[in-house]
Amino acid sequence: MQDEISTAAMPRAERGRHWERAVRRRLAPVDVTPHPGTTDFEGTLVTGDEGCLRLLSMRAAPLRLSRTPGPGPAAGDDHVILLLQQQGTAAVRQDGREAAVGSGQLALLDLRRPFFLDQHTPFHMYGLRLPERALGPSAERARYLTGRAIPTTDGVAALLRPLATEIASGATGLAGHVRNRLAGTVTDLLATLVDEQSRRHDGTESATGRARFIAGVRAHIDARLRDPALSPARVAEAHGISLRYLHVLFEGEDTTVHRLIQQRRLEECARELLRRGRVSRTISAVARGWGFQNAAHFSRVFKSAYGCSPSEWRDAGPARDAP
Repeated sequence: MQDEISTAAMPRAERGRHWERAVRRRLAPVDVTPHPGTTDFEGTLVTGDEGCLRLLSMRAAPLRLSRTPGPGPAAGDDHVILLLQQQGTAAVRQDGREAAVGSGQLALLDLRRPFFLDQHTPFHMYGLRLPERALGPSAERARYLTGRAIPTTDGVAALLRPLATEIASGATGLAGHVRNRLAGTVTDLLATLVDEQSRRHDGTESATGRARFIAGVRAHIDARLRDPALSPARVAEAHGISLRYLHVLFEGEDTTVHRLIQQRRLEECARELLRRGRVSRTISAVARGWGFQNAAHFSRVFKSAYGCSPSEWRDAGPARDAP
């Protein structure tokens, strides 16, 4: 049996709030944010259950679906969702990866962990939500697929897409027991897709992706050093991952995210003091300009890093080598 909700029958001022409640109740406890330019939100959500699958068809104005770092999932809340983009192009981000998912492509999201799904234009999307454990032994490899666009031109994805579309659309006239069997087939194909795609992305490619992500984090930090609010938590939030996962990614580095932020701020302060000498701003002003809010703390960490006070470093002038 299908359940349909549409904003057409709702008061305009209450559409966004009612839509979010409907999505949270039928999909997962996610945040729903209409696009800033949307003045009159419209959307239709059709859901139904078949076997272990929750089937969704969503048509709506531009919006963002997201789950940000916060309390862990409720007991038993271990769902993943296979997205089938029918109209429009979505931007997905999870586990340090980001991709554009065009019409006809698939994407997989783990609903327990932070993610962003941005639809920048009016869109139509099917979704198949299922417990991760339904994937069997393949479940532990599902993380390789999150945050990626999966083409459907060949391989298992080419087999999966038409069957998943048929069952998610609710258009099939098959008997109930046949639909239930089809749901099992779709689940088995998804597990096979996870195995196929994970083999393409593990090993060297996985290491390359991690290195690329860490390089992106470093660039993000460098671009925001002057922001005193910059912190590991803010960095994790900006990249759509949990703080814990950010720390895990940096375990192979020679530093932590907190130390990296402080190190880079100190380097820029040292360069400015060295470059400008006594014609530079006051030492406290230089420190504030690079995100240090406490002058005494800045002096302590600077001396610990360079073996002298900021004023001694500045007074040495060109005799010093910039860090």
